[in-house]
Amino acid sequence: MTTQTKSLATGLPTTHPAEERTSPRGARLSLRRDAGLLIPGAFAVLLLAVAVAAPLLAPYDPAAGSLTDRLLDPGAPGHVLGTDGQGRDVLSRLIHAARPSLIGGIGPVVVATTSGTALGIAAGLGSRVIEQALLRSLDVLYAFPGILLAIAVATVLQPGLGATVLSLSIVLTPAVTRVTHTEVRRIRSSEYLEAARVSGASGTAIATRQVLPVVAPVVLAYASSLVGLSIVYAAGLSFLGLGAAPPTAEWGAMLDELRPSLLTHPWVAVLPAVTILVVSVIFNALGESLRRQVGIREDRR
Repeated sequence: MTTQTKSLATGLPTTHPAEERTSPRGARLSLRRDAGLLIPGAFAVLLLAVAVAAPLLAPYDPAAGSLTDRLLDPGAPGHVLGTDGQGRDVLSRLIHAARPSLIGGIGPVVVATTSGTALGIAAGLGSRVIEQALLRSLDVLYAFPGILLAIAVATVLQPGLGATVLSLSIVLTPAVTRVTHTEVRRIRSSEYLEAARVSGASGTAIATRQVLPVVAPVVLAYASSLVGLSIVYAAGLSFLGLGAAPPTAEWGAMLDELRPSLLTHPWVAVLPAVTILVVSVIFNALGESLRRQVGIREDRR
């Protein structure tokens, strides 16, 4: 049997690394964890490569259509996934849509991780007044359902990719701040931080050199699990006309464009939805694997 100890980060039972190397059962568990991380990770890298190389991979111009080739079913000659209501090749549009869709999904997570980490550290290391002021202010945002808050923010902005990134960044920042603040609270009374204070180190130096390296793995693992949700939210905003504006190919916007054809040509109409589902599952699996590696457990709202 493998002996279990408690993780310093969360207090959850984890298998001791030394015994895991010597135990056949521990070795099998390690391989499973590695596969759970490498497989979605490889798919995520492939998606990013497709987004970067979209002009080289797409067989047609995503904006070029033909009224004589409208709503061809998948498998039609020259159009593997068929065409939309304007005769545009669906495969080409899905490939070109990967870039704005992934920017709309990953961009807010990057912004929220940066701002949320800074706010969480400031709240954890600051005075009681600063801590409560920051946390209570973020609780106001956290109280709103995420998609409704994103719609409210995007509505007052000009539709576009920038509106998507900004609105979703506001939605995701409170959650990242909470995770960061929890980790900072766990270590802020540690002896090495007390030693740094006694030695005369500035608050900025303590935050960047002592605290940030400790909380970064947990925060980054948690943030990675938000990418799938962010992609779905970004597609939802585009579906409502609040995200990427036509004629830009984007998965949510494509779903809206093909919606009138759902009853007559369902196989073509559901392709953007299937793409959104598959991509969100890939990033969710990657995020969950990273969180298990770090040992995070979160109670979902």
